Formats: sequence, structure tokens, C-alpha cells
Amino acid sequence: MGGLFVKEKIYYQDATTLANLIKNKVISPVELFELFENRISQINPELNAIIQFAEDGRKKAIDAEMSLYKNEKLGLFHGVPFTVKDCIDTAGILTTRGSNLFSNNKPNEDATVVKRMKDSGAILIGKTNMPEFALWWETANSLYGKTENPWSIGKTPGGSSGGEASAISAGLSPFGIGSDLGGSIRQPAAFCGIVGLKPSHGRIPLTGHWPNTLLRFMHVGPLARSVRDIINGLIIMSGNDDKDYYSSRLPRFDFQHGDFNIRNIKVAYCYDGPFHPVSKEVKANIIKASEVFKDIGTNVERVFLEDWIRTEHQITTSKIYAVEGGFYLNSIIGEDFKKLSPVMKRRLSNKPPTLDEYLDSIKKVEELRSCFARLFSEYDILLCPVSPTVAYDHDAIFDNEHDLNPPSFNPSLLDVDGEIIEGRNSIGATIPADLSGFPAISVPFGFSNKGLPIGVQLIGRYAEDSKLLGVSLYFESQTKGINNYPYD
Repeated sequence: MGGLFVKEKIYYQDATTLANLIKNKVISPVELFELFENRISQINPELNAIIQFAEDGRKKAIDAEMSLYKNEKLGLFHGVPFTVKDCIDTAGILTTRGSNLFSNNKPNEDATVVKRMKDSGAILIGKTNMPEFALWWETANSLYGKTENPWSIGKTPGGSSGGEASAISAGLSPFGIGSDLGGSIRQPAAFCGIVGLKPSHGRIPLTGHWPNTLLRFMHVGPLARSVRDIINGLIIMSGNDDKDYYSSRLPRFDFQHGDFNIRNIKVAYCYDGPFHPVSKEVKANIIKASEVFKDIGTNVERVFLEDWIRTEHQITTSKIYAVEGGFYLNSIIGEDFKKLSPVMKRRLSNKPPTLDEYLDSIKKVEELRSCFARLFSEYDILLCPVSPTVAYDHDAIFDNEHDLNPPSFNPSLLDVDGEIIEGRNSIGATIPADLSGFPAISVPFGFSNKGLPIGVQLIGRYAEDSKLLGVSLYFESQTKGINNYPYD
């Protein structure tokens, strides 16, 4: 057993396929664990995606094998390995939050989502890299260094769930748990050619996720190789846990594939307006994706979203996050400021917004939510970019390994077909769904002329995650998906 599947790149199969192979006793949990263990030892040193390992992984694989041969009832992902972003608690395994301040932090309990994955039979491999405090659109920190994009070493995998996206893309893990405050699941998924979902706010409990601030905009969600894995992951992780207030608002997710007729779906698409500027390749990809929807039989219309522009969502979030995040983090950091990474030092040293600016930003969030309500009163799905470009070069600030005090630091800049914009625009297209709480997914769709993955973003109505994922399944079935791999 096992040898045949090594040749067929079993580590590039999705988690649902692996679970079925295990249930049908085609491959054992121990064999599968060993395949991923070997894969990680070969590839991870170059990528630096997984930064902590579960010491009991092999034992859990043996236990899963015993359950299989005792014909015990099996969960959705029985025997399937998974990884977890380093800001989500894992009992007995370091959860450093990408920071020297928490380099010895070893939680006593699993986060709700980790416990639920384990209850499904999944086996934790380890923790994945992220920026300090999960508050950057790049994946690098002063504790572990930077993570590479498997499609092109030297390019960013995105952030802040970049370690997860890199690991799954390279076949180091079939399934991962990330988090999303401004695009931290969807942007890395797009850059690495995998699927990433930010579910409706409150769908998945935040219990055990850190930082414990800005919770009305924070989301935990799955990253995987297929939409069906995302669906199964959401089934496993969703539902009220009686600890997170927001999770009490939505029931446990139950996917209903037959709830709608794809020909009755109305899709709006936009590649400019609030998303400007985007590269020619990204624009062409959105247009091509809209044509796929037309071919499927959906009603497709272009929209311009001028009302979104007036909400200035990028400036709005920078002010709210600076005030609330800064207040929360400064109370924790105290006298340990010198231990922070260059990025976090700069962010916390910036002059905070005034009270009037802060209150105006809160008002604009409400205006944006009204924009979402108006759009989705007419349409079921919004098709739009994930990022203005494909994966770009790493910021230079961590080139000197883990240097805490480089001689200079300039914020990242993006070149969008000759137009130079601030690096924060990398998440400009994903931020609105975080502010609204509406579900949004990044699905791989084609490649740039240099062979880098391009993702498209689909946004659905609040609480209608099932419809969004059903449409995503249709879309995925009409595209190349992720049949090309970054490593042979």
C-alpha cells in the first residue's frame, strides 16, 4: 500500500479524496502521515511554511488506524493531516503569534476550530508561519523569518495566512485553518493557487484565536485544494460554541447543494471602481471568469460600485484598526516594544487618528454595509479581484534574516502596470467583505504570463454561505482549478 500513490502525487490530492481513500482502506492513516512527513522534510526547509510540529502526530495516526480497523464510526476527515496558523491555539504546541513576545507561549487548550477538526478524525501536523500578530499582508517575522511562495521563490505567499497557503499549495498539508481581518485568507490563497474562504461573520467561532480585538471584523476560515474541502471544513468547524458571542448568531453550516438553480443566479462583476488599479492580467481574468458564468447559464451584469468608492474602505480600516488594535496591543506590549518586528514597530509608532477621524470611519463602515445590502438585494454573487496583481517580490526588510533593527524600513510598494501604489492595496479588494461580514471565497482561475496563479473572488449574501459555495463548485468545475503544481 502507498507506493502507487507516491507516484501519483497523493500529497496533491484534496482532503476529501484522502479521507475516502482511508475509509475504503486503500491507504492507512500511518502511511499517509509518513508521506506528508517525508514531503515536509524535503520541501519545507526551502519554503519555511511550517514552523512548529505536533509531537504526537504519529501516535494520532496510529490511533486513527486502530479506529479504522475496529470499524468505529469515522468523522469527515478521519486520518487526514491538517495544519493551523500560528495565532490559533493548539494544546501543548507553541503558539507564538509570530512574535518574540510569545516565543514560549504553549496553550493548555485547543481553539474551538482545532478541537472540532480533531473530533472529525483529522491529525494535526503543525503550525504555520505568519506575520507578527497576524497584522500584515506579507508573511515574515523576527522569530521565524519569511515564508516563500512555492510557485516562485523570492515572491510572497501573501499574508497573514501565508504559511498556510504556501504549505497547502506545495503539498505539505491538504487542509489548513487561517484567519482573515482584511483579506488574510483570500489573498494568500490567490497568490498560491488554492481555495480560501472567509465565511459569514459568526459562522465559525473565534474562541482560541488571537489577537482578541476587532472581533466584529475578524473571521476564522479554511484553506484547501478544492471547494468541496472548504465545504466539509465549514461543516466541521462551524456552529455556536457557547463561548464566542458572535457564533451564537448563525447555526452550524449545512450545505444544501440543491437549494438553487444555477440558471436563476444573478452575478454582478466589477474589476475597477473601488478595486482600481488592477493589472491588465487581473482585469482580463475577471472578464474571462464572467464569461465562464455566462456559459454556465447564470445572469451576468457588469457593475461599477461608485457608492463603494465614497466609503474609502482602505483609509477607513487603517484608522479603525490603528485606534482599536493599537489600544489593545499597547496594553499587552508594555515595555517590550524593542522586541517587536520592524513592521509592528512602525505601525505602533504612527500618529493615531483623531477622535473625529475614528468616528467618521465607523460611520463609513455602516455606509459600506448599506452598499452591500443594496447590491445583494439585486444580485446573488459579486465577482471581483482578490488582489490588484499576482504574487510580487518579498519586502526587503527581512533580507538580513531575523534582524530586529534594520538600518531603514520603507513600507512595501506595488507596481501595477507602471502605476506605483502602497502595498496595503494588496488587500484593497478583500477588505470590504471583512467590514460587511458577507462570505467571500478566493478560487484559483488561470495563471499570469509568468506562470503565477491568479485567483478570483466571489462574494455572497450574508448567511448564504451554502449558495456561495454551491456557485463556487459550479465555477470550479468549469475551470482548470489547481491541476498544475508548483513542485513535481
